[in-house]
Amino acid sequence: MAPPAPLLAVRGSEGLYMVNGPPAFTESTAFQRDSGKNCKAVTFSKDGSLFAWCNGEKVNIFNVTSAELLRSSDLPKVVCLEFSPKNNVLATWQAYTTAKDGTAGVPNLQLYDVKTGKCLKSFIQKKMQNWCPCWADDESICARNVNNEVHFFENNNFNTIANKLHLQKVNDFALSPGAQPTKVAVYVPGSKGAPSFVRLYQYPNFGGPQSALANKSFFKADKVTMLWNKKATAVLVIASTEVDKTGASYYGEQTLHYIATNGESAVVQLPKNGPIYDVVWNPNSVEFCAVYGFMPAKATVFNLKCDPVFDFGTGPRNAAYYSPHGHILVLAGFGNLRGQMEVWDVKNYKLVSKPVASDSTYFAWCPDGEHIVTATCAPRLRVSNGFKIWHYTGSLLHHYEVPSNEEMWQVFWQPFLDGVFPVKAVKYQAVPSELPSAEPKPAQAYRPPALRNKPVTSSKLHEDEPPQNMKPQSGSSEKPLSKTALKNQKKHEAKKAAKQEAKADSNQESTQSSASQSTPRSAVPAVTSGDPETDKKIKNLKKKLKAIEQLKEQAAAGKQLEKNQLAKIQKETALLQELEDLELGL
Repeated sequence: MAPPAPLLAVRGSEGLYMVNGPPAFTESTAFQRDSGKNCKAVTFSKDGSLFAWCNGEKVNIFNVTSAELLRSSDLPKVVCLEFSPKNNVLATWQAYTTAKDGTAGVPNLQLYDVKTGKCLKSFIQKKMQNWCPCWADDESICARNVNNEVHFFENNNFNTIANKLHLQKVNDFALSPGAQPTKVAVYVPGSKGAPSFVRLYQYPNFGGPQSALANKSFFKADKVTMLWNKKATAVLVIASTEVDKTGASYYGEQTLHYIATNGESAVVQLPKNGPIYDVVWNPNSVEFCAVYGFMPAKATVFNLKCDPVFDFGTGPRNAAYYSPHGHILVLAGFGNLRGQMEVWDVKNYKLVSKPVASDSTYFAWCPDGEHIVTATCAPRLRVSNGFKIWHYTGSLLHHYEVPSNEEMWQVFWQPFLDGVFPVKAVKYQAVPSELPSAEPKPAQAYRPPALRNKPVTSSKLHEDEPPQNMKPQSGSSEKPLSKTALKNQKKHEAKKAAKQEAKADSNQESTQSSASQSTPRSAVPAVTSGDPETDKKIKNLKKKLKAIEQLKEQAAAGKQLEKNQLAKIQKETALLQELEDLELGL
């Protein structure tokens, strides 16, 4: 049986509706459009079978598989929704409010049983950031960060706290994906000169630093992002500061750390200075890609030893996206960049296509691993809102643009569990499309009238560095050089440059000996005598006279000269006479 076509949910001022995925691209008749303009929150369940949304009046739960509305609850103020991994619980959050007299507000985070609609538990959750509890994939554990502690509940029993992880000032945590045993990464910011640190624990062993699986401490961290790989064997930690004290970047300063559950940890050495824009794990869990450095940004794939595997060179990019199967990687430049995408075959590191999606604010892989959606959404951009569906070979298959008086706020694919869509071989030939190529014509640079009929000389502010396998071959080895080798290579290049400079200087001096440009005003113009020894003496005398001229200028500027410098000035007349005699051949 062929796998189903994923749906694309679209939310905007035109309402909430679903579009059938490739190859149809028609509005789904199974889901009836909600035409209200107040739809604030939407979510799919992890397996894509359930869909929930709040339209400003009610929270509705829709079964996508059977195309029926399961439940509708009067919860008009809900602004966030999330299903638990096994679809047993629906979490809702609304803004926290206190009474006018200052008394504590009512609980604003509710957990509902999806089957019965009963409220299982209510909590007070003041901040919208990290509002949702985190579940293990089998729902055996649920965790919340409460007042610098991580509270754990088991088997969706929210009336009893089964375990607590207490560390001084726990700021953030991340549960590992996948099967049991569940692991927890916790971040504690530094204070009073002490470093920040991230520790990995295996639930429920929280006995202290000794029971931790791994520990990594570091300075320069106002906040961190913790990224588990799919197999839960390692965590990447992006530590960032709000302000770069060196003044090199207004993005702040970022460092990338690697921590493995076997206790190994390392700082990932990034060859180019500058911000870290994006870091993403390959779904195979054995390598990751980082996009970093001042523009044009560099992109590199690293292995679990934090050694570079492949360098993509530099280009206008600030994001990386692996396909769900991990066999294709897209490097893209969105936001303030022009939307260029580079699609790479990960196995062979070959460039597949380079489509351009201008003004895009959103990118997502379709669960089938073959299609991509890019969208321009409000409020980031309020003009030209719409979405495009591409094949990774660069073909634009579908384009929808909302009317000029309407806005689009969000688009996202219906998710599917791993294994539903089989992996297909990477194609290099663009698939056929009825739509014309979406590549915009490159804007011509302004040329003044005097240069318009002359050949164009290309000049770039930055020369892009080509990918590793497209660089000119300087040797048989393609392996990236080690730190020591790079250092020695730089020394060798510096010596070579110095030698060439010295050679150029000596050539210049020999040409200048025939027609000196620095003769003192009182000296006679240079004439070659034909005798190399005489020419050498003349050159030395001119050098001394030039030095005397400089000393005179310093004395005129009010500088106190040394005795030996004054003695040099007194010799000027004798030197001039000697020079004149030599040039006249007396």
